[in-house]
Amino acid sequence: MTMIQCISPVDGSVYAERKALSADAAKAAVERARAAQKEWAARPLSERIALVKKGVEALNAMSGEVVPELAWMMGRPVRYGGEFGGVNERTEYMAKIAEEALAPVEAEDSGSFRRYIAREPHGIVFVVAPWNYPYLTSINTIVPALIAGNAVIIKHASQTLLVGERIVKAFVSAGIPEDLFQNMFLDHATTSDLIAANCFDFINFTGSVEGGRQMERAAAGTFTPLGLELGGKDPGYVMDDADLDAAVNTLMDAAMYNTGQCCCGIERIYVIDSLYDAFVEKAVAFVSAYKLGNPLDQETTLGPMAHKRFAAVVRQQIEEAVAAGAKALIDPSLFPADDGGAYLAPQVLVDVEHSMSVMREESFGPVVGIMKVSSDEEALKLMNDCQYGLTASLWTQDVNRAAALGAQIETGTVFMNRADYLDPALCWTGCKNTGRGGSLSVIGFHNLTRPKSYHLKKVTK
Repeated sequence: MTMIQCISPVDGSVYAERKALSADAAKAAVERARAAQKEWAARPLSERIALVKKGVEALNAMSGEVVPELAWMMGRPVRYGGEFGGVNERTEYMAKIAEEALAPVEAEDSGSFRRYIAREPHGIVFVVAPWNYPYLTSINTIVPALIAGNAVIIKHASQTLLVGERIVKAFVSAGIPEDLFQNMFLDHATTSDLIAANCFDFINFTGSVEGGRQMERAAAGTFTPLGLELGGKDPGYVMDDADLDAAVNTLMDAAMYNTGQCCCGIERIYVIDSLYDAFVEKAVAFVSAYKLGNPLDQETTLGPMAHKRFAAVVRQQIEEAVAAGAKALIDPSLFPADDGGAYLAPQVLVDVEHSMSVMREESFGPVVGIMKVSSDEEALKLMNDCQYGLTASLWTQDVNRAAALGAQIETGTVFMNRADYLDPALCWTGCKNTGRGGSLSVIGFHNLTRPKSYHLKKVTK
């Protein structure tokens, strides 16, 4: 019997554990989902939308339990609440556009022919969700997948072991059929076996690059479509006409919020030479004001990283950078809660360069490197010198300048004067080693369905 455990970063205790399903039990659950999907897809779209929205309402009602639960499981301070603002925004938008997004594309409706392209649900959508934003990242796929007529099976990361269980409980209590939407506790081997056995019709995975490779290896030869979001090393660029205070506040918050554990968090910043010194001074003041501590304390603004092994990666990056000539600007004595384990003091590095792993490899922690640049061309070259491509944040008063520069950046989303945000009207996507596919927006619905063409001849001659 395999037990899956969540080790709390708060105190290193086993916070939750669940028994992993056997391969036979998992396959039986998949078959129940497949049987339930046909009836669900036959229901009117308006009925599916209403039930999904009721499910989200039921999830909101659990917020009093969810917020401290998240603090225990992955370390986010309770002062920031849950993720329900984003969950509700994305649900409302996807529900609003569903009818139009899923409507047939009409090519002809004449006396002789009716020709159109319909959108059909894939069947069973398998959501393999991460721990850093466990509700938001799940909802991105769950809501449109169910609305589009799919069955959904969710497997959550062990670090947020209870999240899938909670979401399914909420949705089923609101009237979603229990066989249609299921949470599974699976070990890696059983997960791979299910994928290799062609149990799923679409797979959405959010996680590491290596995790994405494992998904592709498991799916090899099955022709199962995959949506992969595999992280980033997102840059910010502060131009000569930027609002300096707004740039500092937004970029440093985007670098440190959630203890830096954001796929689209800012991990490297390039500042035009004329603003560099002022930016760095203000950035150090911003970061120095954080309070690192127990996430269950309302005064804590920076919690532990989700696991001590994640913190070890960031510590190593910082140590290697300093040994190679970088300068660490944050006084560690300001953060006595740093215990050498999951609790990690934030850090701002200057005199960095792209030979350092902290400027090239995903950190996923509370550290950011800041480099001085002399032109847009230099900033562009550095921003593109990266294996990832999720978002880029540009700071200028000139929309045309940002758009022109954005067209040359190898990324999925270009922000101007903001960062670290998912707009549900826009496709959330990436390039290079960040992955492939896209969620949210009309395109999100299209990725969770397949086109089916109808060529109906009304006459026989």
